[in-house]
Amino acid sequence: MQMTDSLRKFIRDHAADDVSTLVLKASRYKSIDLPFAVKQIAARRRVKDKLPLWAVNDRLIFPSVLAAEQCSSEQTALYKQRLVDSEDVIFDLTGGLGVDSYFLSRKARTVVYVERDAEYCETAVYNMKQLEAHNVHVLNSDAVDLFVGNTALTAKEKPTLADVEQANVFYIDPARRGAGDRRLFAMKDCEPDLTKIWPLLREKHAKIIVKLSPMLDISRVLLQLPEVTAVHIVSVKNDCKELLAVAGDRDSSNEMKLHDALILPATLSEGNDDTGKSDVKIYCVNFTSSGEEQSFDFGYDEEKTAVVSYAEATGRYLYEPNASILKAGAYKTISSRYGLKKLHVNSHLYTSDTCTPFFAGRIFEVKNVYKFDNRLCRELSARIPQANLSVRNFPLSVDELRKRTRITDGGDVYLFATTLADRNKVLIDCRKMDAMM
Repeated sequence: MQMTDSLRKFIRDHAADDVSTLVLKASRYKSIDLPFAVKQIAARRRVKDKLPLWAVNDRLIFPSVLAAEQCSSEQTALYKQRLVDSEDVIFDLTGGLGVDSYFLSRKARTVVYVERDAEYCETAVYNMKQLEAHNVHVLNSDAVDLFVGNTALTAKEKPTLADVEQANVFYIDPARRGAGDRRLFAMKDCEPDLTKIWPLLREKHAKIIVKLSPMLDISRVLLQLPEVTAVHIVSVKNDCKELLAVAGDRDSSNEMKLHDALILPATLSEGNDDTGKSDVKIYCVNFTSSGEEQSFDFGYDEEKTAVVSYAEATGRYLYEPNASILKAGAYKTISSRYGLKKLHVNSHLYTSDTCTPFFAGRIFEVKNVYKFDNRLCRELSARIPQANLSVRNFPLSVDELRKRTRITDGGDVYLFATTLADRNKVLIDCRKMDAMM
């Protein structure tokens, strides 16, 4: 399917229309392939914010709405460029919409997009031409079949099976949707099954980059995927989006190129005793709404040996680590690295009397600390009628606490309901500060 001038105009003109209503008006638009146009409108809505470069290019085609939903965001795809080098030959084994293939191609010498769906492959050939990504080649194949020699080829410049032997990087993002559009998380349930394809990939002695569900436990990943040397946890606006596992990096110094001069120096890191992965590096990155990049990295053993001190009382400043750090479980490392005291072993909130700049998370100035009891619930809304509520290691949910206190949502007041080291339940009244000062 080609994106003709009339189709592009129709899609632009009806971009804000209700697609269900639009389908019912098919008789009005006999010269337009309406099902195709509606699919494009719906898909573009899915990528408007997360993939702006593609969203504004009205020549691009989206093979399905699902492909638009599941694709990497522009920000996370750009982050993956840091994991490859300019002379790399990369095989993207799960091509999909082609977002990762495209952005990797802006850094690498060659990218081979591999996809078993013929329609997706045809779309990728067309889109890469529109994007002038001439170093992306398309291969219509199942990722597993590619390694056993059963494959069909597409595109004008056809890769050959011999090219697989030239690859020095394999990228794979298993599909995490099952029957009935059910979300999948376990590696063995996704397609392809990473636990089966992993030995085939390791035989190639290449670097492997795997995109996994952010719901997965890191220690479990390291047990199921031996030889992983680095894990990257990428969040956008404090929402954990991607967990990237990297194996077979022959140039370990490449991992140290990922951060800018503002990053605190890293040593070694966290882990469970049963993983045996003392050399694994964990990289935690969060892109804030203002465009700031918060970064923190540590080695897998450091968390086990880090010494944490607990606060006897809440200091002048309160610190909340970003989503990537919390996902990584760097609960003690963040305390020892920044010289902060922890409020409670399970609260994952930190405090100090002097402000610590460049913290990888949110910093708040503490105004008051209230002991939580029934009297406080009855009276607090008179002093704080509106606030942003958060709970950490607290017996009530945000909704329950809001109902008990009758405090409405919003404003510039932040209330943290938590438990202190002495087991007292408190509400901490704060104001947000800039993390970098």
